[in-house]
Amino acid sequence: MNEENYILFDLYLQNEMSVEEKNAFESQLAQDDSLASAFETFKEMQLQLTNKFGITEEREAFKANLKTISEAHFKSSKPKVIQLKPWYYAVAASVAVLIGVFFVNQNSNPRFEDFNQPEQAYFTERGTTEAALKQAEIAFNDKQYKQAISLFETILKENKTAEIQYFYGISLLQENQFQKSETVFNELKSGTSVYKNKAIWQLALSKLKQKDYKATKEILLTIPADYENTEQVQKLLSELD
Repeated sequence: MNEENYILFDLYLQNEMSVEEKNAFESQLAQDDSLASAFETFKEMQLQLTNKFGITEEREAFKANLKTISEAHFKSSKPKVIQLKPWYYAVAASVAVLIGVFFVNQNSNPRFEDFNQPEQAYFTERGTTEAALKQAEIAFNDKQYKQAISLFETILKENKTAEIQYFYGISLLQENQFQKSETVFNELKSGTSVYKNKAIWQLALSKLKQKDYKATKEILLTIPADYENTEQVQKLLSELD
């Protein structure tokens, strides 16, 4: 990733841009696939850094300079090609240090992506919700989770089953709606349905995605040994040790 772009990305994510600057940057993202890809990577890094380390002193030190830097960057309609003054790179280097920390820790901790394997949904309900359930099933299996969430929320008003709740919770987790997904999984955890242990596993994955490794391990240790996915449980536990 080009260090010059760190400043642009952080300015945008921290809402430090004017309306004109924001529009120019979004236009650039739409026209430059490589920049858009780098931006998505940066957002993921920032999320995980924040979850794991909080807002560090290093980041606070350079954040005060971002406003000034943004004004220099967006004097042109093509901010990416503006020649940065040498001292700007000191700020960009601070971001690079944090990104370096991210990569070091990525290599030493398990990743949510390695254990995120949502099962396929196959609903057999009949009645007035049949058509909506079919749409939700298709959306979920196609990984269109935002659409699935909307459909599940409508269905659950009339047909609240453990099965539908479970796949609704997974959809929420995939969209990083952690609080709502954990509320769903905790309700299933306290019940007696066949989705009880599956819900506990998803709770562990939710904490893993948030880089809360201690909570992940604590939850995993509550899953019974006869859980159908016990191999994955043990694998994740071993990587947490």
